[in-house]
Amino acid sequence: MPILPGITGPRDLDRLSSDELVTLSEEIRAFLIENVSRTGGHLGPNLGVVELTIALHRVFESPDDPIIFDTGHQSYVHKLLTGRQDFSALRLRGGLAGYPQRSESAHDVVESSHASSSLSWADGISRAFSATGRDDRHVVAVVGDGSLTGGMTWEALNNITDDNERNLVIVVNDNGRSYAPTIGGMSRYLNRVRTAGAYRHWHRRSDRFFHAFGPVGRAVFRGVRGGTRGFLSRFVNNEALYSNLDIKYLGPIDGHDIEALTEALQLAKSYGAPVIVHAITEKGRGYQPARDNDADQFHAVNQIDPATGASLGSSARGWTDVFSDALVAAGERDEKIIAMTAAMLRPTGLAPFAERFPDRVYDVGIAEQHAVASAAGLAYGGLHPVVALYATFMGRAFDQVLMDVALHRAGVTFVLDRAGVTGPDGASHHGMWDLAMLQIVPHIRIAAPRDGTRLVEALDEAVAIDDAPTVIRFPKGPVAEELPAIERFDDGVDLLSRGENEDVLIVAIGAFAPLAIDVAGRLRAQGIGATVIDPRWVVPVQSSVVDLARAHRLVITLEDGIRVGGIGTRIRQVLRESGVDTAVDELGLPDEFIDHATRDEILVDAGLTASKIAQDIVAQVLGTRIPVARSADGIGILSLPISDRG
Repeated sequence: MPILPGITGPRDLDRLSSDELVTLSEEIRAFLIENVSRTGGHLGPNLGVVELTIALHRVFESPDDPIIFDTGHQSYVHKLLTGRQDFSALRLRGGLAGYPQRSESAHDVVESSHASSSLSWADGISRAFSATGRDDRHVVAVVGDGSLTGGMTWEALNNITDDNERNLVIVVNDNGRSYAPTIGGMSRYLNRVRTAGAYRHWHRRSDRFFHAFGPVGRAVFRGVRGGTRGFLSRFVNNEALYSNLDIKYLGPIDGHDIEALTEALQLAKSYGAPVIVHAITEKGRGYQPARDNDADQFHAVNQIDPATGASLGSSARGWTDVFSDALVAAGERDEKIIAMTAAMLRPTGLAPFAERFPDRVYDVGIAEQHAVASAAGLAYGGLHPVVALYATFMGRAFDQVLMDVALHRAGVTFVLDRAGVTGPDGASHHGMWDLAMLQIVPHIRIAAPRDGTRLVEALDEAVAIDDAPTVIRFPKGPVAEELPAIERFDDGVDLLSRGENEDVLIVAIGAFAPLAIDVAGRLRAQGIGATVIDPRWVVPVQSSVVDLARAHRLVITLEDGIRVGGIGTRIRQVLRESGVDTAVDELGLPDEFIDHATRDEILVDAGLTASKIAQDIVAQVLGTRIPVARSADGIGILSLPISDRG
């Protein structure tokens, strides 16, 4: 009889024997492969933490003992063990989130999936427990999938070791990877631990020793070994430098041995001070297609054939593919172009550039702040860095963009993948904040290409700018169909559609250009003339946008970002500064955290559909909805046709 369906909460694990726990592990892996292959999601990381998660829930009393996953995509097993076994709508509206989510369960504490923050959370929670007399409660932070490379982890460790009177357990889920193999000195050390002959020899001898003396002997041996040197001093041969950062260290432990993990975690729990438990795991364990995938061991998959691991998703060319090819071509022409990323070489499309120019790519690990400041230095040294990130992670390095790149007029290009609504990964992964956030940076130039051709153009133009930061942002998924312009004005703005009357000017930002064309067609059917333009470079606002706005009765801006402080707001301000009083309606996403759903579902909720937008514009032109369009008699019609205006 299957064991997994009978697990409704963590305490159901207490009654299981060692053999039953092994069987449960096998059932969980089979469940994950079957279900995640159907919906898509983070498969490889969760296959690697099955035994570790079981051991955590056997030893600790979640939710009284909060368990914080860093990053949150390794929480699927945690969901299963806390009573959430309906994965039929994983990452779909109404179904389970792909990350911890408080609205789902009291067992979920930290929802953000941005890496390297767990130790800061754990530091704060454990301090609060100590300050309020709740010394019976423990806090567990599970750090894995490259999170240990992030600077916040080390800032938190510095503070944690300053106060050693708290019940805090740090579990290092060491699988040697983030998306791809983890990089840096930290990674090299951990790799040596995993692969060194001395470790293998010690592991075999210690296993014999442990089993000879039973559970108590095994715990004592690990405790003595853990107390000999601090964890941080293991990474460099400088114990004096790190003597004040000493933390109890247990391990390395076989991360797929539930008994060994349980004993180590029990010892850590009883210690009464911060402890690091180092567990060595295998990403994609138990699923050969994942283990054979050198690129990312099925870190994240779309729909796949569970038997073979073959993708069942669309093979359409994506935005990332277009950028990837364009960057290689740019690199061929200009040897000063180099590429940077933060542990996302393949997801951001830099792998082909790395294969072609291996000495011109820098992957800094999960360290966006360092990447951006380092890019400023590279620019100072005469190179042109192209920093490729997901748009959602750009906020992590905003200070460096402002004070290191922009203040120093450094020629750095930022390429933001997955901008706008991303869909199934939820609130922390929508790339909807970048336009509002970055446009306040002095001298910055921001491009939002509407199709592949414009993306290539924008990249070529960006890498030629060496006195200011440039940004290119594009959405997730297949690249949009080519949408040629009727005309390009002298300042680079593209005219996409011309109405018979100059009633409404629609300013389409990036991927919303096809939506704008659809809206214009609906307005035309209602006898309302609509002009559609694509600024291409949305910051700064070009003069032709101002001229066209002056000639129209109403301006509508469409952007795949938040309305508050968005591009529409900037256009409205520029119009007022230029003495243009045409009403502006800024359409975009609400300044809210948007739950996981499909892109189309989210756009419907936000009112960003052609039918809804056209309906509202008709009401504005008729004067029944604010902002009201100016009357046709109240505007100064320019004598020149649109094609002759600069």
